[in-house]
Amino acid sequence: MNVLAVNELTGYLAELFDGDPVLRDLWVRGEVSNFTRSAAGHCYFTLKDDGSQVRCVVFRGDARWLPFTPKNGDGLLAHGRVCLYEPRGEYQLRVDLVQPDGVGPLQLAFEELRGRLEREGLFDEGRKRPLPALPRCVGVVTSPTGAVWHDIQTVVARRFPLAELVLAPTSVQGDDAPEGIARAIRALCAERRVEVLIVGRGGGSLEDLWAFNDERVARAIFAASVPVISGVGHEVDVTIADFVADLRAPTPSAAAELCVPDWRELAGRVEAARLRLGETLADRIGGEREAVARAARGLDRSSPQRQIDAGRQRLARLADGAGRALAHRRELQAQRVRTLERQLAALDPRAVLGRGYAVVTDAGSGNVLTSAAATRAGQALRIAVADGTFPATVAADAPREWPAPGARPAANGRRAVE
Repeated sequence: MNVLAVNELTGYLAELFDGDPVLRDLWVRGEVSNFTRSAAGHCYFTLKDDGSQVRCVVFRGDARWLPFTPKNGDGLLAHGRVCLYEPRGEYQLRVDLVQPDGVGPLQLAFEELRGRLEREGLFDEGRKRPLPALPRCVGVVTSPTGAVWHDIQTVVARRFPLAELVLAPTSVQGDDAPEGIARAIRALCAERRVEVLIVGRGGGSLEDLWAFNDERVARAIFAASVPVISGVGHEVDVTIADFVADLRAPTPSAAAELCVPDWRELAGRVEAARLRLGETLADRIGGEREAVARAARGLDRSSPQRQIDAGRQRLARLADGAGRALAHRRELQAQRVRTLERQLAALDPRAVLGRGYAVVTDAGSGNVLTSAAATRAGQALRIAVADGTFPATVAADAPREWPAPGARPAANGRRAVE
């Protein structure tokens, strides 16, 4: 008898589930009930029909790519794999893709391929490349007979006629179209001068656009060595090529507009840059001129010649001040001299003599006689007056003192000196 532990049994069953190719990849139809979303972002619900039910889980990594959030009562097609939840011994459907019930087989195939390529990383935003700003050569993958090629030529010629267009003609509809499109992409990538690709066709039904939902086209776009713009169908049309391409355009004409710049806008930007550059240069030159002027003024203030000139001006001011001080001093001295001269003139004996006075000296000794008492009768004198001298003799009866004021001379009337 073969006895298994519970964990051995559940492990064995888990291996059976994982090894079954049907259980690893299947679609299950049912009605949603008991839908919940955990705080961690996982979704749990039950798919049921009239006779059974199965538990389902959508883990957070897959839940963020769900095209819509299921709700209780919805009819749902869920894609995933059956696995065993060993802690409880329950099997569940691990869902990675959902669709409303009633979707056709092409849509189911589209969603299945989209989910698989997305999980492989073909849609990652981090790998998408920027378009060249001024492409010199643009490759185009489309039909040579459709309106798309004509529209792309018209748009590029109008917006940026310098760009060269290289067409890789291919069928864009039918059974052979996917391989032809992939081959055209590879051929253009082999052209070293091509800098960017446009993959496009006009609008149509899901069937008409199905070539751009082919895995071969998706992988050719992913492997392209230059950026790829997808311009397939109209704005409402979405293809796998749109998800893989570096940039999606709503129409082929829009793809051409996104691919090349408008030369008129470039000319305007160049003119604006020229004006800004002129203003910047004018401001810079003005600033530099002011700086040079300041430096020149600084050099002028500190130049030896300016210092010499300043010294000369100071010396001239000092000399002028000294001259004025000397003239003032000279004037003061001249006034003093004149004062002294007047004083000397006032003290000059000749001036006294001029007023009628006389200097009497002894004729013999030359001594000045200042007293009448010092004379004697018969004494020889020398009288000095203003205009000269003359001799005189003291009379015998000459008075010996000045007469009192108002006194009359002697009665005899003789002179005291003769």
